[in-house]
Amino acid sequence: MVHFYYNRKMLLVLAVLVITGAVACFNSRSEKVDFSTDVKPILNKKCISCHGGVKAKGGFSVLFREEALAKTESGEPAIIPGDPDNSEMIRRLTVKDPEERMPYKHEPLSEEEIGILRRWIKQGAKWGDHWAYLPVKETPVPDKDNSWIRNDVDRFIYEKLDEQDLKPAAPADPQTLLRRVSLDLIGMYPSAAIADQYLKNSDDKGYERLVDSLLASSHFGEKWTSMWLDLSRYADTKGYESDGGRSIWRYRDWLIDAFNKDKPYNVFLTEQVAGDLLPDPTDAQYIATAFSRNTMTNDEGGTDNEEFRVAAVMDRVNTTWESLMGTTFACVQCHSHPYDPFRHDEYYKFMAYFNNTRDNDIPAEYPLIREYNDSMKLQLTQLMQWIRENGTATQTQQLYQFLRTWQPVIYATTTDSLKNAIIINKNVALGMRNHSHVRLKNVKLDDAEQVVWNFYSNKPGGRLTFRVDAPDGPMLASVLIEQKDGWRKASAEMQPHAGTHDVYVVYENPSMPAASEDILGVFEWFGFIPELPAKGSPEYTARKKTYWDLINAPVTTTPVMMENPGWLRRETHVFERGNRLTLGKEVEPSVPKSLQFAMPANAPKNRMGLALWLTDKRNPLVSRTMVNRLWEQLFGTGIVETLEDMGTQGMLPTHKELLDHLSWKFMNDYKWSIKKLIKEMVMSAAYRQDSKLTNELKEKDPANKFLARGPRVRLSAEQLRDQNLCISGLMSGKMYGPGVMPWQPEGIWLSPYNAAKWRNSTGEDQYRRAVYTYWKRTAPYPSMISFDGVQRVLCTARRIKTNTPLQALTTLNDSAYIDMARHFAYRMEKEGGRDVAGQIKKGYQLMLYKPIKEDKLKVFEDLYRQALKEFSSGPGKAVEMVGGQKEKATPATAALVVVANAMLNLDEVVVKN
Repeated sequence: MVHFYYNRKMLLVLAVLVITGAVACFNSRSEKVDFSTDVKPILNKKCISCHGGVKAKGGFSVLFREEALAKTESGEPAIIPGDPDNSEMIRRLTVKDPEERMPYKHEPLSEEEIGILRRWIKQGAKWGDHWAYLPVKETPVPDKDNSWIRNDVDRFIYEKLDEQDLKPAAPADPQTLLRRVSLDLIGMYPSAAIADQYLKNSDDKGYERLVDSLLASSHFGEKWTSMWLDLSRYADTKGYESDGGRSIWRYRDWLIDAFNKDKPYNVFLTEQVAGDLLPDPTDAQYIATAFSRNTMTNDEGGTDNEEFRVAAVMDRVNTTWESLMGTTFACVQCHSHPYDPFRHDEYYKFMAYFNNTRDNDIPAEYPLIREYNDSMKLQLTQLMQWIRENGTATQTQQLYQFLRTWQPVIYATTTDSLKNAIIINKNVALGMRNHSHVRLKNVKLDDAEQVVWNFYSNKPGGRLTFRVDAPDGPMLASVLIEQKDGWRKASAEMQPHAGTHDVYVVYENPSMPAASEDILGVFEWFGFIPELPAKGSPEYTARKKTYWDLINAPVTTTPVMMENPGWLRRETHVFERGNRLTLGKEVEPSVPKSLQFAMPANAPKNRMGLALWLTDKRNPLVSRTMVNRLWEQLFGTGIVETLEDMGTQGMLPTHKELLDHLSWKFMNDYKWSIKKLIKEMVMSAAYRQDSKLTNELKEKDPANKFLARGPRVRLSAEQLRDQNLCISGLMSGKMYGPGVMPWQPEGIWLSPYNAAKWRNSTGEDQYRRAVYTYWKRTAPYPSMISFDGVQRVLCTARRIKTNTPLQALTTLNDSAYIDMARHFAYRMEKEGGRDVAGQIKKGYQLMLYKPIKEDKLKVFEDLYRQALKEFSSGPGKAVEMVGGQKEKATPATAALVVVANAMLNLDEVVVKN
């Protein structure tokens, strides 16, 4: 009986095992294969380098479904949906012959990978869409309930922690949290009043009051502008070899205001992409478009303006995708994207949105918005009111635009049919000799009643004549050129002429030798515009004088975007293999079809239409990209770590549902409010956690992907400088204006073409926030580069944090940081009493808002005594340590400077705990 019972029990166990195995086998074969999750990673890793956008060996590509199912060079398709056994792809993956097996001369696919591909083909070889290219939808909040949870962000975080068998950390202490949230929201320390108020009442309500105060601070805009300057490749110079200066600081100031006012993100983007195309754009909306004008301009002699204009246009395309949509698009200019569903011609269709602008890679950087002061604005308003009452709508619009922008004009560098004339340096301006002429192609003369030009000529007796269609054709205008030094504008009344014609500009000077090789006149541009109305009326002469006074007024200018008028429209062609000299088919403005949503109804085919598409709530990338970027700024790493690439080659999101939840909420509940979104993030318990790394977390989640502890990352270059300025008491509250030049040694700048030099700022300008530091692309401020600042030659979506000896050498030895340490020591002496221990304690509290521990205090007291002994041995050493200030040159003060310098280099000071 026992034997029978034992055998029966074994049979039952075997039967269960067989059934379980069969069910598992059946499930593994029948389980639906997800293309994006299961198949695409295999294709990208093992197949696409030979069978993708760049290469399609054997006529087989796995980039798009229609390509993958198409006939190959053999005449047969490699994939037959529903029939893996007769699919050449599966045969080539499993064949034993190394000359036939794929991947060729690489490790074979595993049985599991082949099984996935086989099941995928069996199920119809259906393509799928990458998660980031699918619409953002409202995401259910996890039904989690725990005393740790403070808002919906925490419910998503807690759910992931629970899955990983992890527990959240305890809250950070109030002092740590005060410093953390202040550095994150305003990039510097708060006022003493705000800090004291919070430390006296640090409960939930007190913390929320602190957050609200920081969000309302004018320094909020400065901090978040620092982030955006990398994306918009902002610099105070043009780049390339000569790297001359550029006056574009108004754009930086526009950003500060936009962040402070919490300009809705959709409006924020619209104004930067297409502010000039808004109805009656303001100066600020024009200035916003400098986002695109931050591209480099090549002033080197002999360069081809068109080559570098095209390079700038392509940079705008690439920047738009990387900064606003977190997607790599640059490679599509040469071939279809090897990993993501973007086709080669789609790059040029997208480029067509940017290809019709007025900029032309010329040194003067036209077009410019001209900002009048208040008294000039009053004159402008009164003048335009008179023009509006006496002239036509076309007259009013064109005269107003010319006053504000000197546009539209024909740049003299684009002239051709040059006789006895040259393009100076091949890219600067037009130089005309005696008896010379040049052609302006296809000029629209309708409504043009005067020709205006910008020129330089100090030779007497010159005459400029404008003729239609030939150098000796019908005369449009003729005028003697006044002898005068310096650039100036002049005009001549035109004979009426309809239609679009070539216009020949003829220069003659009877007073000069006919055979002279001298350049007698240099011309930058020519404009054909209406005359002021009511000619002959009593007010005409006075109004015309006002008009010309305003045209010539020395005002602040900023390079901006402007569209060409219809008669100057540029065509856009596909560049075969990315070569601009090999033009393919002409294309119209359009966006990639793979993003699954069409242009908004009635969207114009220009940058305004593009802005409407970018900010459409159906766009799957724009809100996700911004949410991810803000998260990275606060938590140290994005929900998608690769901020620059949410595509199939980017990192997968650690909390995809949370990303979608916040992205949907950003657009809908928060109406694109950046401040509301940031507040939700910093009010979460996840953000407020202590940052200590336990042994368990070191084992399970060393990179803190699941956020079981608070952020602990080194401060950015800007935060480090600004923090030390705050601690030392040097921080200037001055906002806005041209870039400043804090201390920097001689010899870093090399500007052979214009002899530009770094001139160290004085007074409070040397202690202004890092965001105002003058940025030269070929020689950025050295201490910021040491701490991973970027050149801003191209868009940088993510700074990769490094840890090199140069960083410690900078903060310990850079004269700017030594100067801050000196003033920190003076502040400790002033506020810490006469006792050295009290001074050190006060300094530590100023840095971290908390008392110093006794063992650490002893270290600094020992350092002080050692330094005091050294400085007491010779008075000259103390003078040197305090920067030559004899009134401060005591051994005690010099020793305290050494201590202050060491304290500013503490680990807890250079990182955000």
